[in-house]
Amino acid sequence: MKKRLAYIFAIIVLVLSVLLVVWQGSFRLFGPANPQQTFIFWAMSSLIFILMVTIGWILFREGVKLYIARQSNHPGSRIRTKLVVGALALTCLPVSVFLLWSYEVLNYNLNAWFTNPVEKQINLYIDMAGSLGREMQNRLATQAALLAERPETRQLLMGGARTPGFLQQFCQEQSLDAAAILGLSGDAPLDVFGPYPANPKDRNTHSARSAVTAGAQTIGSVVLSDRLPVNVAQQQAEIEKYNREFGQVRKERRDFRTFYLMLMGLLTLFMLFVTTWIALFFAKQISVPITALVEAAGEVRKGNLKHRVNVRAIDELALAVRGFNQMTQELEASGQELDRRRRFTEAILESIPTGVISIASDGSIQRVNQALSKIFPAEQVAQATRLEDLFSREDTAELKYLMKRARRTGAASRQMELHTGNRNLNLSVTVSALEEKLTSGYVLVLEDTSELLRAQKATAWHEVARRVAHEIKNPLTPIALSAERIERQIDRAGLAPGPARILRECAANIAKSVESVKTLVDEFATFARLPAAQPVRSDLNEVVAGALAVFHGRLEGVAIRTSFAPGLPAVHLDREQFQRVVINLVDNAAEAMQESLIKELYIATQPGAAETLELVIADSGPGVSPEDKEKLFLPYFSTKNRGTGLGLAIVAHILAEHNAQIRVEDNQPVGARFTVEIPVFVEAEPADPAARPAAVKA
Repeated sequence: MKKRLAYIFAIIVLVLSVLLVVWQGSFRLFGPANPQQTFIFWAMSSLIFILMVTIGWILFREGVKLYIARQSNHPGSRIRTKLVVGALALTCLPVSVFLLWSYEVLNYNLNAWFTNPVEKQINLYIDMAGSLGREMQNRLATQAALLAERPETRQLLMGGARTPGFLQQFCQEQSLDAAAILGLSGDAPLDVFGPYPANPKDRNTHSARSAVTAGAQTIGSVVLSDRLPVNVAQQQAEIEKYNREFGQVRKERRDFRTFYLMLMGLLTLFMLFVTTWIALFFAKQISVPITALVEAAGEVRKGNLKHRVNVRAIDELALAVRGFNQMTQELEASGQELDRRRRFTEAILESIPTGVISIASDGSIQRVNQALSKIFPAEQVAQATRLEDLFSREDTAELKYLMKRARRTGAASRQMELHTGNRNLNLSVTVSALEEKLTSGYVLVLEDTSELLRAQKATAWHEVARRVAHEIKNPLTPIALSAERIERQIDRAGLAPGPARILRECAANIAKSVESVKTLVDEFATFARLPAAQPVRSDLNEVVAGALAVFHGRLEGVAIRTSFAPGLPAVHLDREQFQRVVINLVDNAAEAMQESLIKELYIATQPGAAETLELVIADSGPGVSPEDKEKLFLPYFSTKNRGTGLGLAIVAHILAEHNAQIRVEDNQPVGARFTVEIPVFVEAEPADPAARPAAVKA
């Protein structure tokens, strides 16, 4: 609203200025000869001053704004400067040429074209008037000489005899107004005709005097006077009047020059004011939308797709503004859709259990998912920028070979064994190329197959145990019966004491070995035919305490320290089988500490992560080497010189039946630490009758 009022006020001032200039141009400009022209002269001077101040202020303000904008590298400042300078140049150039032409041509050339001929014409008229006066004066002098030579004139001067009607006749003959004959004294005329003496103020009357001589002696004089014809006198008077007026104009020439220059200055400043305002207006109409578009492009480049260009524009610039706003709106919608897809993809990547690495063409790591921290240490993953930061030199070379192969075929896979810290992992590696170009990126998928291989090995050992138990158990019975029969036949045969003793010892060794093999076969059969778990709702602390009761008074020299967390949620366990897990772990820990100076066993229950409970069994024994940690739960692997090596394999099998996991770590300061993670029991939600759909009646 304020801007509209300013435009209306500017238009009113413009119209008034135009009317003032037109009104002033309708007067005869001969300077401020009266109060009205003085007022007009003052109004013009004031208007010139106001226009000069206004134009100066507009240009000064615009120049300062452009200077500040260019110094601060404001977007659009350079093109706005060019538009303003170009518009002002196009404005000032014709106006300056107009002013110079007006000053040079009107002030000098027109003076030479019109003033000099007028002066020459006036001078010519003055010369003509002077020639006419001189000619008339010469005529009067001749006529006066003629009158002085007349006998009537001599007769009057010498004898005093007057000739009546002589002067009248002479004046009529010579077309004179007056004539007089004077004596030597010259006071009173002796004879006169017409008005005498002539009026000295009458510039149209000319007089001539001539002396009358008699021999060498002057005896008197004659005086003649005559007036110019009426039309000649009037013309001469007008010529003199015009000459006086032109002389006055020439005296006021500086005032006229100043007045005309002020008028030209007023017109020039008026033209500059109007054209400057129009130039700045159109420059603003062009530069403001372009500046807004440049600033909006910078905002879009920064990622601000919500930015819109809110400026008034016309013609093609309006189309450009609307097109830009539509483009940013579509980009914002596309960005939101891409962001939703990105979040969805990230959610998928973060939820899958396999590690994913996004790799650039130069081998730098761009992005990883959270599951990778389960394969590598979290600190190492956070600081990794290249493959060499995660893998060894040999593994990196193998991965780069797979990347080259994936570029040709699209994808490449391989199994590899990875050594990370104190763990050995079996990984399934899949490399996929995003494009077929040399600059293509890659996606590396790492799947930890250690548990799968362990399960496959356990399954294979179960099958081996079943077959071995079946194949070995069948010949054990005939061997045992044969040993008993040999012993009976020795008594019946009556052999000598020496051979009989040897045969009895051999039969006893055979029977003892058969019993040992039978025990081994029974363990094989037990491992192969572990009963299915029958889990029920249980208290973990109660189950662990029941298992530890078996060792009451049997672990001499071992300090047992327990820590059962109170208020633990219930778990879903087969109590008998889980107590067997605890017994096996405690028994292994006790055997591991037989050679230790300090024998301390720590057993604890505590809340775990992600809705789990933890059972911790730690000892102060020699610990487990990194190589043995990967084989510890395999059947028939043992670090002891006795036993079958099935204890921890049975533990792993039972925990797998309960969806539990076990891991072994180094205990501090010495020993091994076994941690069992057990999922918390989740009560089944009762069916809500209100949620059931109502029956549809036919």
